[in-house]
Amino acid sequence: MNAPDVIVVGAGPTGLMIANLLGLHGVRVAVFEAGPELIDYPRGVGMDDETLRTFQAAGLVDEVLPHTIPHQLLVFVDAAQRDLARLAPPASEFGWPRRNGFVQPLADRVLLDGIGRFDHVEVHWSSQVTSFTEDEGGVAVTVTGPDGERTVRASYVVGADGGRSTTRKALGLGFAGASATADWFVIDIRNDPLGRPGAYVCADPRRPYVSISIPHGIRRFEFMLKPHETEAEAMTDAFVTRLLEPLVPATAKVEIIRRRVYTHHSRMAERFRSGRVFLIGDAAHVMPVWQGQGYNSGIRDALNLSWKLAMVLRGAAGDRLLDSYEAERYDHVRAMMQLSMWVGRAVSVTSRAGAAVRNGFLRAVSAVPSVKSYIVQMRFKPMPAMKDGALTRTGSAAEPGPVGRLFPQPTVATREAPSTRLDDALGPWFALVAWNNDPRAILDDDARAWLAAAGVRLVTARPAVQLHWDDTGPGAAGPDEPVLVVGDLDGSLKRWFDARPESVLLVRPDRIVGGASPAHAASAMVRAFADAIGAPAPTPSLDTI
Repeated sequence: MNAPDVIVVGAGPTGLMIANLLGLHGVRVAVFEAGPELIDYPRGVGMDDETLRTFQAAGLVDEVLPHTIPHQLLVFVDAAQRDLARLAPPASEFGWPRRNGFVQPLADRVLLDGIGRFDHVEVHWSSQVTSFTEDEGGVAVTVTGPDGERTVRASYVVGADGGRSTTRKALGLGFAGASATADWFVIDIRNDPLGRPGAYVCADPRRPYVSISIPHGIRRFEFMLKPHETEAEAMTDAFVTRLLEPLVPATAKVEIIRRRVYTHHSRMAERFRSGRVFLIGDAAHVMPVWQGQGYNSGIRDALNLSWKLAMVLRGAAGDRLLDSYEAERYDHVRAMMQLSMWVGRAVSVTSRAGAAVRNGFLRAVSAVPSVKSYIVQMRFKPMPAMKDGALTRTGSAAEPGPVGRLFPQPTVATREAPSTRLDDALGPWFALVAWNNDPRAILDDDARAWLAAAGVRLVTARPAVQLHWDDTGPGAAGPDEPVLVVGDLDGSLKRWFDARPESVLLVRPDRIVGGASPAHAASAMVRAFADAIGAPAPTPSLDTI
């Protein structure tokens, strides 16, 4: 491979995900990992709908699905195993279940194998990035590996090297926050001795613990350690037997795969970007495990940054687009962290009086049907709602508007496929979606020229009964400017547009709505988005000179 466009430091899930996404966009990537192979110890076990949607964007969702448990139930119980709260969200608004159990080492393997699709993406093991120097043309990275020390140049560097990130430290960025006062002990067991599906959080003040069914017959237990219990003690067989005995009587038959002591941290880097260097995943933020959002937040980082790097490297956007990465991700990460901290504090109560107050409160609010529905459907989970960044609100009239929010993913039809997920129909890049209009007919020449130069797909969405209506005629363009026709199979898209005055959307590669307007303002909306990302003006064709 020639010199990379992007160097990724770290081959964890965020590093491997951004390498796959950049690879799909044709970006040359070198991944340098200090370790000799993939990490194989207890980590994330919860994958949300947004992350599965990102695996779909990376072209790897079919490979990762066998390592997941869709619609995983999450139950909070008291010391007597009585329900305090149940999370069983039935909705799949974004095309996938909101809660999924998964085996992270196997999901990481899917990402690593996915890189094999690309000749222009490489992973280098046992390769420690020791320093880097930035200049106007790029970044020179010093790497120490099996063949000694070498220098590699790239346009940009992405630090995905975990909570102890050497990239973040080399940048001199603070990592403010707090750490939990108690450690937790994680045990993974093969041939699940309980077999019960779902995830159960036992808020027992004597010792809070978690019991989770994950794929392939694996059971995870997590126990809060008491102040006098050391890591060395916890790692002994006698200690493990004592913890498991009340839950798994036949402990002699238990086959332990992994055991590890964790400290829950809540920390964020003061910035996610410094010049040509970016931080993603745990290098940028770490949070407690209670909502499973550490892993998922890192995947969101990778998706958000990947298309922006690709667009700038293509010359289709200016540097201001890269500034939008931090602007769009920082507040959402902080909201997820605060939710995780709140749940962790509620679970980790160790006084009987405090536990009684908590239990009474949860049972009281769960008795209110609207509140119970709010909890069961996980509507408390903060969703991306971007105020600033690679967005335009020109032409948008709804309040709250769709701009800066995720667009849903229903199952639709196309003229080639009777049933497909919307993202698969749109493809991995931008799409301009117009309801009940041919976008070629409502856009002026300047807007159409920019969309064509940026590779934006033109889409018309309509009721499925109109899918095969031949509408070639006035306003239609030639084969060099095709339009994808999408049929709304179950009315989901129509209901979405029914609720808003905007009928034309610019949907970004991360499926965030970048701009929205009525049909008459679509050209102004497109130009405003191009200006927001610092896009160069399209080169006029000979016909327009």
